Amino acid sequence: MENLMFTPSGEQFGVFWKYLEMPEVTDVDYNGKELWITDLKKGRYRVEEEITEGFLSSFSHNISNCVNKQFNNANKILEADTKELRISILHNSVALSGISVCIRKSPTFIRNNINEMIEKKYCPEKILHLLMNCVLAKMNFVFGGEPGAGKTECAKFFMQFIPKEERVITIEDSLEIHYADINPGADTVELRISPGFTYTDAIKACLRQNPKWLMLSEARSVEVTSLLEQWSTGVNGFTTIHLDDLRKLPDRICNMMNNVNDADRMENRIYRYVNVGILIRRVEQPDGTIRRYMDQLCFYTREEGVNKVYMIMKDGEMVSEQLPEDILQKLQYAGIKEPYYCKKFRQYREEGK
Repeated sequence: MENLMFTPSGEQFGVFWKYLEMPEVTDVDYNGKELWITDLKKGRYRVEEEITEGFLSSFSHNISNCVNKQFNNANKILEADTKELRISILHNSVALSGISVCIRKSPTFIRNNINEMIEKKYCPEKILHLLMNCVLAKMNFVFGGEPGAGKTECAKFFMQFIPKEERVITIEDSLEIHYADINPGADTVELRISPGFTYTDAIKACLRQNPKWLMLSEARSVEVTSLLEQWSTGVNGFTTIHLDDLRKLPDRICNMMNNVNDADRMENRIYRYVNVGILIRRVEQPDGTIRRYMDQLCFYTREEGVNKVYMIMKDGEMVSEQLPEDILQKLQYAGIKEPYYCKKFRQYREEGK
């Protein structure tokens, strides 16, 4: 995927632009016949707009020119992104209903903040205290959920509590984290994968860049093996993964591996080096609005040779406050005596985080 070499405008994006400008809109999708909008509050809805073949041809031509790629019967997929937009277009030779366009927004700001998360019951306040402490204690996080649940936005929220002097390296194919923008003054290196620079290449290259944190935008395939190897060296990090239950995480990761014979050893690594699991749920309310919330929270641990999951939240409710011994030790090493009380919570709240 290539960077577009211009700043998007209403002239270039036509009818799509007025929806892309709406703060709550996350996706603009055209299926060849109808235009669909995804809104954080309103959910997904169809709008009546006249979209001509001439406009679609011009729009596709502009995008293809900007990324220096052909878009025709022989090159049926066109992908590109700007700083805040990810664009995917399918040619009408394969999209039988007509040219299909998907535009996803990735804002250079954090949508979540402490006050709104508490007011909207995103998660209990005690859980926010606990997870902020886990960041300060340099734990490894995996954010799970279905596509569109809000995994990356949740990860971005907790990333802002990393001290600015701790170097953070992000690895993405499409720009979504925007770590440097949302954490001005922080020590960060933002890597982007390409056909000649894979996720695995990027992860391995990071060790010579003195990282304290390694952020992988999404764990999708065999690169998760390299990620866990880096975490085992003392580098910490976040990643997201498509998942519907945190207890399935070990199986999900093991299924990504090429070497099935190494599955048992990989499972042990998961319980040893993944500390915190968070599952985000997206549900449509009876009035059609969308609610996102923390559905599950757990800690993974390996105690006396046995792999265990400590569930703290299930179905959006706290079910336990018991933490594994190794998690308590990590907190104590960081000077945190009360796991469910973050000394900096009030400061963060006053800063509008």
